[in-house]
Amino acid sequence: MTFKDLGIIKPILKAIQEEGYTNPTPIQEQSIPILLDRKDLLGCAQTGTGKTAAFTIPILQHLFNSKNDYKGKRKIRSLIVTPTRELAIQISENVTSYGKYTDIKNVVIFGGVKQRAQTDALRRGADILVATPGRLLDLISQGYISLRDVKYFVLDEADQMLDMGFIHDIKKIIAKLPAKRQSLFFSATMPSAIIDLSGKILGRPEKVAIKPKQATAEKVEQGIYFVSKPNKTNLLTHLLEGNPDSSVLVFSRTKHGADKIVRKLNKAKIQSAAIHGNKSQGARQRALGDFKKGKLNVLIATDIAARGIDVEELSLVINYDLPNIPETYVHRIGRTGRAKASGVALSFCNAEEKVYLKDIQKLINQEIPVISEHPFIDDGIEDAPIPKTTNNQRKKVQRRSDTKPKNGSKKTGDQKNRKPFSKRRRY
Repeated sequence: MTFKDLGIIKPILKAIQEEGYTNPTPIQEQSIPILLDRKDLLGCAQTGTGKTAAFTIPILQHLFNSKNDYKGKRKIRSLIVTPTRELAIQISENVTSYGKYTDIKNVVIFGGVKQRAQTDALRRGADILVATPGRLLDLISQGYISLRDVKYFVLDEADQMLDMGFIHDIKKIIAKLPAKRQSLFFSATMPSAIIDLSGKILGRPEKVAIKPKQATAEKVEQGIYFVSKPNKTNLLTHLLEGNPDSSVLVFSRTKHGADKIVRKLNKAKIQSAAIHGNKSQGARQRALGDFKKGKLNVLIATDIAARGIDVEELSLVINYDLPNIPETYVHRIGRTGRAKASGVALSFCNAEEKVYLKDIQKLINQEIPVISEHPFIDDGIEDAPIPKTTNNQRKKVQRRSDTKPKNGSKKTGDQKNRKPFSKRRRY
């Protein structure tokens, strides 16, 4: 199966071929015909499997085929809503790349920056608007955006939208859309809350790749280190020093924790940078740009900021802190092993985090192999009983994390049988 076999028009086919796309991924192969047939869709696929192309290519084709029906200033005919500014920027870049021979224009808007450049772009007109929820509602209220002409609506990373508390914003946005439209929900995981929400908004959509329990990326080799909390930075330093040329994405549960890791790595003469909600958009984009270009090998990120990180040949993902939401683990390790590449994801676990490890292994239906050969092994953690964690304690951890959104667009952007790691690896 090729993209040509899917009936993609020549201008888009030429653009995606220049991007190196020849054969569609499973989510693309199954979704594109449905979307070209103008049906609603509920799509689920692991991170890094090509969901963005699955929904942007059909939208570009529809807009291109109907461009003669619209005269005068461009009107927003497609709206793509996504949770974070990094992901919004990435989607906009992809739309630009796939549509460069179609004369379809897109504008991206997000919070955390001044709105002047975004409103100026909107005044010039756009066919596709990529937006984070807070800034979108803000500019609608100011009269800069009208959604009355939207024909194609995409809610991307729907599960993360709910995790971040955007459900009320999403309902407000949907209320402003025309009743007659094509609607698409895409998500990396499909918890019951997403299915319930899609049923209320999409009605009876076509479904692609729905799985009761979302497995982790099969090409990602996983491992767990039992290590005390004070020794986590020592272990991280040890792994990074052993792999000086590797591209490594490190996940911290909190913004403060990410900055602390950077400071400790700097003391160890390891250059790194952090991206999280408290960093300015300029600082985040510089750090992410340097990471993508290979000028920076180590990037420390919180979960919200990491959405939208799409780095080719990412060698290693390290969970410095285990996530307290098991689905988040799937998102994190999906940063490596993208498309046809393989990858490695390693996690640190202290005694208090064993309850999170249990939840993660239950979700992915496999036991993560334990790596016991390292200088900071803490045998007592592996043998220690799983701590009892109350719902209040879980909520307290959640409040400390970077997954809770702030109100106001001005302040926020939005194998059990697997063989152990090869001894030739230095991870």
